[in-house]
Amino acid sequence: MADKEHHFEPEKMMETLYWWGIPTFFRCPHEPDPKNCDIALAGVPHSTGNGTTERDQHLGPRAVRNVSPLGRRVHMKFGISPWDAARIADVGDVPFPEANDNERCIERITEFYQRIDAAGARPVSIGGDHSITGGIVQALGGPQGKLTGGKPVALLHLDAHTDVYEHLDHWLGAKKSAAHWGSYLVHQGNVDAAKSVQIGMRGNARTLDWLQPSYDLGYEVIDMERYRDIGTDASIDIIDKRLGDEPVYITFDLDCLDATVAPAVSNLEPGVQGFGIDEAVKILQSVRGKNVIGGDVVCMMPTKDHPNNITAMVASAIMFEMISLIADGHASR
Repeated sequence: MADKEHHFEPEKMMETLYWWGIPTFFRCPHEPDPKNCDIALAGVPHSTGNGTTERDQHLGPRAVRNVSPLGRRVHMKFGISPWDAARIADVGDVPFPEANDNERCIERITEFYQRIDAAGARPVSIGGDHSITGGIVQALGGPQGKLTGGKPVALLHLDAHTDVYEHLDHWLGAKKSAAHWGSYLVHQGNVDAAKSVQIGMRGNARTLDWLQPSYDLGYEVIDMERYRDIGTDASIDIIDKRLGDEPVYITFDLDCLDATVAPAVSNLEPGVQGFGIDEAVKILQSVRGKNVIGGDVVCMMPTKDHPNNITAMVASAIMFEMISLIADGHASR
């Protein structure tokens, strides 16, 4: 027994060092079959839904895998070790053999997450541009969804942008794009906008009525000016009442954070202060106890990150909060 423990200790000492070993999310086991986990960690290396030259978002999953063992922690506020509270595995990346064809890629994402949903595992994903949320929620929300019980999801959407640009037929050729997913998911019945909140929108937009499409669809919008006016606690109260007891999906665009916190994102809005990390984490933690069926973190640009990988580490920290929310709920159930 002593020999076995002595043999195991070196690996235990190394498992939170990101530069050692085979990179999986948070040093979790690689398990391609979602039937063998409660929480499925997935990479979505897709970047043709943004339609701009900022196309390196497909490198996000690898960058976060590389640093995420640093985040294999216990959750002090929740008082849990998520890794012990639920079976958590890295199920790998969505394959994109037609990587430059955005519409086919969105279909690939939906097919991948239909398998996860059918297995009853709850996905936490890293992108990838924000079009990936459309592909994921197409699989989870609505009559075909197992995790939602056939209901549309209530969306908690943290972002500097609304992504409901209905006045555009496409975004530089991409139809189910990073600019459209928040709209078409509502029209398709995957998202219930009347139960959803968009928070963090900021900056000088291209049109004065840029928030109107969100209002028309039924979203509650807490833009950054309103957030600063009413404060975090009042915003959380709105979120709590709006989401209610519905199945909740969280999508977190890293550009909702201030540019000093997450500099390596695809669509920076440096003209207005974004969320600090403590503010963003408090908003995420506010949905503890709700039926969180999954979440994603998007718009990571590793090629623009600092040498210390700070934005990748921030993305990993946001994933950790989502994982902990779901693991805490799993333990309660």
